Amino acid sequence: MTERSAAPPEGSDGTSPAGSRGRPISRKSLLRAAVAAGAVPLVAGGGVALARDTGSDGIPPALTPACDDGDGPTHEQMEGPYFKPNSPLRTSLVTSGTPGTPLTVSGYVFGRACKPLSGVLLDFWQADANGAYDMAGFAFRGHQFTDRNGAFTLTTVVAGLYPGRTRHIHVKAQAPGQRVLTTQLYFPGEPRNNTDALYDPALLMNVRAAGSGRQGTFDFVLDVARTPDPTDPPTDPPGTGWKAGTSYRAGDRVTYDGVTYRCLQAHSAIAGWEPPQVPALWERG
Repeated sequence: MTERSAAPPEGSDGTSPAGSRGRPISRKSLLRAAVAAGAVPLVAGGGVALARDTGSDGIPPALTPACDDGDGPTHEQMEGPYFKPNSPLRTSLVTSGTPGTPLTVSGYVFGRACKPLSGVLLDFWQADANGAYDMAGFAFRGHQFTDRNGAFTLTTVVAGLYPGRTRHIHVKAQAPGQRVLTTQLYFPGEPRNNTDALYDPALLMNVRAAGSGRQGTFDFVLDVARTPDPTDPPTDPPGTGWKAGTSYRAGDRVTYDGVTYRCLQAHSAIAGWEPPQVPALWERG
């Protein structure tokens, strides 16, 4: 797909001043105003720390009704040639001996109504510290689900460089029963940001130094009207039929709408993640 170009910035972060042109006051506008007042710390790369960065109570940041920073949900980007389905279920892509600069990325996933979305599937993949993708196995690949507060945490290393691209992390995000958002996250202050044709400043993480590593933050806004309500499966098949609330192990087989599926990753089933909806967890056959 063709990537959209960023519009000429009107503010330091590419948004219009608060309230101008009839737009609602966006979260970025409020954060920018807080910085001017000295209420919010700046982070590496010239970005603005997210609201949660000022405390450690684990409560999602308060957002404005628009919840879109004046430019709609999180921007989409191309998948690229290195995506592989069926990644492992895990929040850490590294071990104690993995080379590279340690990086932790955390954040929240919201719908357009500014409510955090639980159970969102986030599938991450990236290059290693040398700029190479593992196409034979699943190194630096993994998926996870947001918790009941809509939060996620990814433990990895700073992605390496390879010809033609700046540093980035790929991600697919899907709320239960909704379409998949495919996008990429970028690092502030990278020289190649100016020459990468895909780079989008709206997808910059906030990144700060943390000991010998780095900490990044990013909040996704999905094109979901509200927090999906838990619903029962459309059918309640007996015996081996798929059922929400059941703990499945890799290799388990179920039927759903007359089709047999094999479990790829151990998980606890939730409504909205019926086998046809989550190929990372189930395959036909």
